[in-house]
Amino acid sequence: MITEQQKLGTAFGAHSTADDVLTGIDLAGTTALVTGGYSGLGLATTRALVRAGAHVVVPARRPDIAEKALRDLPRTEVHALDLADLDSVRVFSERLLETGRALDILINGAGVMACPETRVGPGWEAHFAINHLGHFALTQRLRPAFVPGGARVVTVASSGHFLSGMRWEDIHFRTGYDRWLAYAQSKTANSLFALHLDRLGADRGPRAFAVHPGSILTPLQRHIPREQWHAQGWVAEDGTPAAGFKTPEQGAATAVWAATSPLLDGHGGAYCQDCDLAEPAATDDMLVGGVKPWVRDPEAAARLWDLSCELTGLSAF
Repeated sequence: MITEQQKLGTAFGAHSTADDVLTGIDLAGTTALVTGGYSGLGLATTRALVRAGAHVVVPARRPDIAEKALRDLPRTEVHALDLADLDSVRVFSERLLETGRALDILINGAGVMACPETRVGPGWEAHFAINHLGHFALTQRLRPAFVPGGARVVTVASSGHFLSGMRWEDIHFRTGYDRWLAYAQSKTANSLFALHLDRLGADRGPRAFAVHPGSILTPLQRHIPREQWHAQGWVAEDGTPAAGFKTPEQGAATAVWAATSPLLDGHGGAYCQDCDLAEPAATDDMLVGGVKPWVRDPEAAARLWDLSCELTGLSAF
């Protein structure tokens, strides 16, 4: 049964921080893995989880930079991982499984946004390959490590999904590249992935969620010229974030909430926003958010799952 996208009425909202949603939650003895956990929202996520007592594994494409960013944080460890390289995903996963450690939380937070046309692996479009396929492969390979019946997988999606459903006829943009549509499709894929992963893991786990963190200015926007920030209304005249934008600590809150909140027991597969279940989008305003119907389509989710298995060479659940 698909979770109804209706607010639960939590005590949190758009202005809540990751520390706020972890108030009273003791994560001592748990292990979390956060991709992208050394920069932007990921770093805010790692800090909050550590403060709540968790041990956090941070895979990084640039381990030296990650180690510098996390050097003052206890209970963190950095390992090399390039989500664009499925061999790298395999090696990282095998080494983690060899340790015998259990995973309580996996937050798939790393990604790229509006980058120039880039091909990885066998010519895959980079947004789809990194934001979706890399995390799909990572999650699949780490399944033996998930705490039975208690693990959660949270994938960071976006209201960017408003711009595109799945382009089944041209997933990899072989005929005409559009960086925003490529990003949008990957965010739709993130949500569909969470929907089907939860369906498959509903009995034995993991439970899965997709989250929209809100609008935040982080290194994710590095491919977008600053003049476009102004043109799109992301920043005020003085260069500060526009009204409605969140701090990284606020942006990290929904993912941390989805990973830990007892209110979500029984609501797996949901799309979350502002530390609650998102409601169906009433407008096309991405700043307002909500969830579009194409990311709640179980048939599309199953089709994407099968395609992802085929592309990555990994078996079904």
